[in-house]
Amino acid sequence: MRFFHDTLAQRVRFASGEAAEQLAEEVKELGASRVMVIAAVPERALAHEVAAGLPVAVWHYEVAMHVPVEVAERARAVAVRAQVDLLVPVGGGSTTGLAKAVALTTGLPIVAVPTTYAGSEATSVWGLTEAARKTTGSDPRVLPRTVVYDASLMLSLPVEMSVASGLNALAHCVDSMWAPRADPINAALAGEGIRALKVGLPLVKADPLALQGREEALHGAYLSAVAFASAGSGLHHKICHVLGGMFDLPHAQTHAVVLPHVLAFNGRAALDAERRIARAFGADSAGAGLAALREALDAPRALKDYGMPGRGIAPAVEAVLAVVPASNPATVTEENLTALLRAAWEGDHE
Repeated sequence: MRFFHDTLAQRVRFASGEAAEQLAEEVKELGASRVMVIAAVPERALAHEVAAGLPVAVWHYEVAMHVPVEVAERARAVAVRAQVDLLVPVGGGSTTGLAKAVALTTGLPIVAVPTTYAGSEATSVWGLTEAARKTTGSDPRVLPRTVVYDASLMLSLPVEMSVASGLNALAHCVDSMWAPRADPINAALAGEGIRALKVGLPLVKADPLALQGREEALHGAYLSAVAFASAGSGLHHKICHVLGGMFDLPHAQTHAVVLPHVLAFNGRAALDAERRIARAFGADSAGAGLAALREALDAPRALKDYGMPGRGIAPAVEAVLAVVPASNPATVTEENLTALLRAAWEGDHE
């Protein structure tokens, strides 16, 4: 056994019903006095509730999917003008992503308060979109110093969005099994993440207002993000980043649709990973385990349902081929990638 593993330095405060208190305590410990709170308009009231006890210098509500460069530049200007010393994003992956874009150029620390299962808060990965092309990178400056997890903040997250967001987290786990820096530690984290999500997401669907399912899913989402942060971006994420940037598709739903197709594609060539995923699902095979979960959750099925045009398959294939990881277990060709994307677009049976 021989591998090299990086563990990111980050504090986690996980306490249901205590977001405001935990956030205030963390900000006090950091000594921040001019906080920039970032939240999308629909979560404006929640952000004010969570950040009520903070020394807020500016509230910022312009958030957009995939973090367009012009949106990031405006947020950066706001932070500089307000002489901000701490960023507090309250929201999902787009909100956290915007805070990361600000941190990337200003070096400002982040304390993140997630309201979905996106996982961006536990990684040093940033993403920006310009001219329908999404660029991603990794930089220690964008890793939130602390994450404040409060499962009660997810109670109002609609079931449909909870399912898509949770399957996005599951995709982090699966991709971590064969991403460029995959190692046994990532695999262990990802396996436990799959188990927690498999338990939590059906509970969320059955009773969205119960904390148990929300806590299990949130725990799984965190583990998935930690595994992904170390393992790097595999084929699944390369595909989804291209599709999201090119067609402005909803992030979580895109991941939920593409995942079973990539799992089937790579699983045949990565038997050890396939067995690990199957064990985590408690199923005979990885594909069967995922299919059973997706059936129970009534998961998103087709990219065409979310606005991707059929004519977009060919340019997407060209863009993905340029970024396929060299370590991907299955050989990727124009032909088999086209078949994969066409199946995901049509919603063919996995």
